[in-house]
Amino acid sequence: MAEVVAGALPNLLAKLADLIHGEYNLQKEVKSGIKFLMAELESMKGALEKISNTPVHKLDNQDKIWATNVRELSYDIEDSLDIFMVRCKGKKLVKQHGFKEAIDRCLEWLMQPKIRHKIAIKIRDIKSRVEEVAKRRDRYKVISNDAAKPVTVDPRLLAQYYKAIELIGIDEAREEVIKILGEDNEVHRQQFPLKEKVCRQQQDTIVSIVGFGGLGKTTLANAVYEKLRSRFDCSACISVSQTPDMDILLKDMFYQLAKKRNARNQVMNEVREFLNKKRYLIVIDDIWDITVWEMIKCALPDNCYGNKIITTTRILNIAEQAGGAYKLEPLSMNNSRKLLYQRIFGNESKDKNEDNEKCPDELVEVSEKILKKCAGVPLAIITMASLLASKARNKMEWCKVCNSVGTGLENNSALENMRKILAFSYFDLPYHLRTCLLYLSVFPEDYKISKNRLIWMWIAEGFIQSGRQWRCLFDCGESYFNELINRSMIQPIHDTYTGLIKQCRVHDMILDLICSLSSEENFVTILNDVEGTSPSNMTRRLSFQNGKEAHAATLNLQQVRSAVVFPSGIDFVPAIWSFRVLRVLDLHHCTLSQDYSLTYLGNLFHLRYLGLSCTGIVQLPEKIGNLKNLQTLNVMHNQISCLPSSVVQLRNLMCLLVDKWTRMPNGIGNLTCLEELSVLRIDKSSVDIIEELGQLSELRVLHIVLGRWEDKLVECLGKLTKIQNLSIEVPGGDERSIGGLDACWADVAPRHLSALKTRRSCWLSKLPTWMMNPSLVVSLTTVSIAMTELEPVDLKILGRFPALRYLDLEVHQENHKNHDEFAFGAGSFPCLVRGEFCRFAWPVVFRRGAMPRLRELFFSLSYVRMGGETGSSRLGLGKLPSLQRINFDFVSEGVTKEAVKKAKAALCLAAQNHPNRPTLRI
Repeated sequence: MAEVVAGALPNLLAKLADLIHGEYNLQKEVKSGIKFLMAELESMKGALEKISNTPVHKLDNQDKIWATNVRELSYDIEDSLDIFMVRCKGKKLVKQHGFKEAIDRCLEWLMQPKIRHKIAIKIRDIKSRVEEVAKRRDRYKVISNDAAKPVTVDPRLLAQYYKAIELIGIDEAREEVIKILGEDNEVHRQQFPLKEKVCRQQQDTIVSIVGFGGLGKTTLANAVYEKLRSRFDCSACISVSQTPDMDILLKDMFYQLAKKRNARNQVMNEVREFLNKKRYLIVIDDIWDITVWEMIKCALPDNCYGNKIITTTRILNIAEQAGGAYKLEPLSMNNSRKLLYQRIFGNESKDKNEDNEKCPDELVEVSEKILKKCAGVPLAIITMASLLASKARNKMEWCKVCNSVGTGLENNSALENMRKILAFSYFDLPYHLRTCLLYLSVFPEDYKISKNRLIWMWIAEGFIQSGRQWRCLFDCGESYFNELINRSMIQPIHDTYTGLIKQCRVHDMILDLICSLSSEENFVTILNDVEGTSPSNMTRRLSFQNGKEAHAATLNLQQVRSAVVFPSGIDFVPAIWSFRVLRVLDLHHCTLSQDYSLTYLGNLFHLRYLGLSCTGIVQLPEKIGNLKNLQTLNVMHNQISCLPSSVVQLRNLMCLLVDKWTRMPNGIGNLTCLEELSVLRIDKSSVDIIEELGQLSELRVLHIVLGRWEDKLVECLGKLTKIQNLSIEVPGGDERSIGGLDACWADVAPRHLSALKTRRSCWLSKLPTWMMNPSLVVSLTTVSIAMTELEPVDLKILGRFPALRYLDLEVHQENHKNHDEFAFGAGSFPCLVRGEFCRFAWPVVFRRGAMPRLRELFFSLSYVRMGGETGSSRLGLGKLPSLQRINFDFVSEGVTKEAVKKAKAALCLAAQNHPNRPTLRI
């Protein structure tokens, strides 16, 4: 199975056009050669697109070979052009003084004709190579039958994802596992306050769920975990993967258990000590090596408190050695049918018990054939449903899908046919999405991939081709990301506060597929310690996940365009100077010792993405200013006190991420391409930077930390018409301005704004003018503000924002004296997921129909109003249908203890009577 992608052709054609029309003073022969190349490469690009839309089993082997040659040729041509362009205009000598400056300028002037002569020779060489490839294949005449067309994914599928995968067919297995764990008796059915009735002299119970990838082991473990976790003192759910970093894994476990970071180096001992006198529930997902389980087990004390441990693995021997092996069976045909129909048809059927009524009669027979091929594997069913949902609902289209998958499941070749199912969905993607998906193979199994990090890497690789419908490359990349989620190719991870998608992970079966394709097509070379893996002779992209010294020693780094390094692979990374055309270098979370020098970083002239977050570095080399093509620089979570002054020479920089203690040099106004700047520290010594902010008109994301409030910031912010995410912080609450932002965007509303966080920087004396009309800012999802006075009408206005998911609202401590009662009216805050309210007077009333999606409700420093009615029925908490968690913090000053006691009692009763039984903390 071969993946046919366009290689570097899209970028290459644009660069050739720039070479002709740019100020390079090329010879006539060279220009003629470039025009020939453009015509030939355009033809190649069209042929490649035809091949990429041809079902893999119908591809001629000659087409595959030709496509591979063209792709590799395109990479070589782009590398040659980039080297020329960098030498010709990008590698400007730093201005110097005196005699040496004059000599340098003369040398640079003399060098230009020599460079142009070399490019002429190179163009002739490239032209001959292109002609040779062309003749081999009779001028790109590709015959493509039954080419697949781009699909449109049904938008209802994403909303159905969790409901379908978590509920259908899982109940029986969940209750069976709970019974094995001994948690099905009447005592354990009681609510959290009665958990102390549990017998304190019970041994630990382990259940090891075993089955092949995609069968639903993780889903089952999570379902049991969510149902039982409230019965235990603490709980954690961790994912292991094939090559785990045990230190990070145990730190993650400790954080979930203790709700805080570990404080000592010996994290295993810290976990044991914390759990010593607690009853705990632990899920350890995806174990590949029994020694990993044995190490984790050392951190879990057997304290006779009846602890419960759930593991999942694909390997039966590991399950048997861990104990309590539970073989997960595929879904029954009935449950498979329910899952398939719900994913495709949603809730169109009035009678949910009649599954066949959801499916048109003419499609019942072919859908049964498809389900038989899926063999009860949830992932296979979901993948096929995503594909079918985008097809016309007629028998012919569905039969094409069914027949393309192949046969043989009944011959015990389930895994082989699973890959066929996944591969068919993969090949139905547009070719640009296939490239983006294949790139995910650089990440290890079970890795949580930051959405923003991934999109910036895509941009650096040149995978994002923005059209007129997109404001910028990042927005286009975000649409690619969302489309892959809609097609069930990647799994979303939601932000705790907003419920928005901030990360993703790749399912094991999808990762198996794209790693295989990447290796086959030399798209990504993965260095790990898995037997049988070895780097290819022509390496384009490297993923250092683990490895062997022999592999590292044989690497050919001259053509490497990307190097993504993970902590377990840092010891196998060659020196920086070894890379010649590197575009992406990501060392996130790799501790860089003194042996790994960044001295030659400034020689990576082609670099577009540099990720050095969490690497322990304390400074960047001054020559980083040489990286004229750099688009993303991430040095967060380090101890860098200040950036080198040469950073302001990076005029193509679009994303700059630093810590709030890192000083920025003057001159950031030169970085006019910046779209994301976080965190910008402004104090007395750097206050002039504020005026430069107004020059950064492309900014979408801006996070500022001020030493003290500066009024002139308002004028600069008003110039940022593309701003989407704005956060301003003044450390220390006493320094907050009063009314500082009232006049911001007074004339033009920030229409693209999605997040506003100014609570920790200033008090608003009133809601800004642009907030009075929520229809002007329809994308606003996150608001964190402080107000000196809040009127009931202000609350109504905030409640009308259609997309608001997170609200953090603080009012001045005097505000509660001015109003009798605040009420959240019917229909207000339709999308709010989490609400945090500070210094509100209690009680606050919730009307029926308010906040239908609210899961978490926080009231801090709340005042109890004297003489107010605080009965539980009066509060209306029971009218919040999605409520899961309540936190209240009362201020007792100026009120009797009896009043506070009554308020607390009313809250407890309201929580107890709520059908969801939300957790309550007062």
